[in-house]
Amino acid sequence: MSEHENEYTDDFVGALEMVWGDGFMSPGGEEELALFLEGVDLAGKDVLDVGCGVGGCDVVLARDYGARHVLGIDIEQPLIDRAIERAAKQGLSDQLTFQLVEPGPFPLADESFDVVFSKDAMIHIEDKHALFKEVFRVLKPGGLFVASDWMRRDEEKPGPIAQHWIDTVGLSFGMHSPPFYIDALETAGFVDTATTDRNAFATAAMKADYELMTGEGREELIRRTGDAADHYIDVWHAGWKAAECGELRPGHLRGVKPAG
Repeated sequence: MSEHENEYTDDFVGALEMVWGDGFMSPGGEEELALFLEGVDLAGKDVLDVGCGVGGCDVVLARDYGARHVLGIDIEQPLIDRAIERAAKQGLSDQLTFQLVEPGPFPLADESFDVVFSKDAMIHIEDKHALFKEVFRVLKPGGLFVASDWMRRDEEKPGPIAQHWIDTVGLSFGMHSPPFYIDALETAGFVDTATTDRNAFATAAMKADYELMTGEGREELIRRTGDAADHYIDVWHAGWKAAECGELRPGHLRGVKPAG
């Protein structure tokens, strides 16, 4: 496997879980899952989670939504290790499997899953057209792709406020706009595609997170992240401002693979 430098350090995951809930690495937790899974029947379904992180979403998919089996894939071994441990503690090891993968095509068979799921992880994948082609390939005919991601307002060069957030957070991002996502989905062959803008939610959530980190949660943040606490406060402040100015536009998306 090619060398990959892990970006989600223990202290970063600690900060994420402090504000977004145990097992969650993006805003909203179980309530946000309920919103973008509205009307989706996962009972008895085989689900692929692209960018599973530490597995909090996958526990919910199996425990609360009745997924028969969830395979979570990620490119960082420490996150996979945490997800495996989480599944075991929840008594869900038979329903949840986690696999380390390399960036690029999925090492998975054609038409293997009823649903492909992803929560705010595809921002790290630049080539959305190649990604959605892979999602389409591994879905069974009639299968559903349901996800959320950190999108941007348009395809223009980021303005100074958004660029400051990108520079401050220091992660590998491949950000695109909702129309770009729709084009990539439809080019891959998906139908009934849609996106839902969550900018207002993200703006309010990150503002609240920042106020927690700088207020009553500061001691807990220091306990979890040590000397890096001020850095994470800067990250959340920059993200809040990028959302507030309208450039950072998290959203939900869906697409269906035609039945035949």
